[in-house]
Amino acid sequence: MTRTRPVRRLGARLSRRSAVGGLTAAATAVGLGPLGDGARGADARSSSHALNKEDPAVSDATPGATPVPTVVLVHGAFAESSSWNGVVDQLLGLGYPVVAVANPLRGVATDAAYVAGVLAGISGPVVLVGHSYGGSVITNVAHGSNVRALVYVAGFAPDAGESAVDLSGRFPGSTLGPTLAAPVALADGGNDLYIDQEAFWAQFAADLPERMARQMAATQRPVTEAALNEASKEPAWRTIPSWFVYGELDKNIPAAAHAFMAERAGSVATIAVPGSSHVVMISHPDPVLELIEAAAAARSSAGIAG
Repeated sequence: MTRTRPVRRLGARLSRRSAVGGLTAAATAVGLGPLGDGARGADARSSSHALNKEDPAVSDATPGATPVPTVVLVHGAFAESSSWNGVVDQLLGLGYPVVAVANPLRGVATDAAYVAGVLAGISGPVVLVGHSYGGSVITNVAHGSNVRALVYVAGFAPDAGESAVDLSGRFPGSTLGPTLAAPVALADGGNDLYIDQEAFWAQFAADLPERMARQMAATQRPVTEAALNEASKEPAWRTIPSWFVYGELDKNIPAAAHAFMAERAGSVATIAVPGSSHVVMISHPDPVLELIEAAAAARSSAGIAG
């Protein structure tokens, strides 16, 4: 197990890109276009499709060279694959093949099996990234696969027998429960859960512009109540190195829970982002990119599984 390094609290200066650039990527992620006259306009490519392997920007430059890992992004509850668009745009620009999976949000085992099917169609190494409930999914999908690194973005990293509800309630600070809308009954007797649209901005995305948060609230995808209560199996983070990034003002999963999970998993590097909400990959894409790149670069280092 990799020794956990101290949590790094991100300061005012971002690692490589400006705060304006980060908000521009956030705006692009939900189709709002550039923010302000001075912001750069990013034309984000669709995150719902695998990158064309004929694209010369991501083709292996030299036969026999170590292949560039494919970055597979798994969104969480109350979100959708477009929540990764700002990150996808920058990853593509850096030459990584990218797949943003449409996570079914039906159940941990069911969703993990679906993502495993996606991974089976990818040749070469994979950096598997999960946001929120998507962290529970990547924890259960990576065994025996081509995954070489796990990146948890404000994501659950459950141990065997734990559920998302268990972990979010273990430490004080989550205010998700009271913000949920009336459940939608399903034919199998279960329920679909949404965040009430009027509560979504403050609960889920408080550090984004209101117009952006309202658009996200309107397009959110539901998760089943059963999925959030489903117990995890033996975790992949025991054998695959992991990286963690989360917002210190996350109201869905308390920061203390994130810190606990990162420490327990033996996180190679952990970044806590001051002022960030639950959607750190939209409001602060730079530290997310930083950890994904670190995980990709470390894939062939000593001690990396596989």
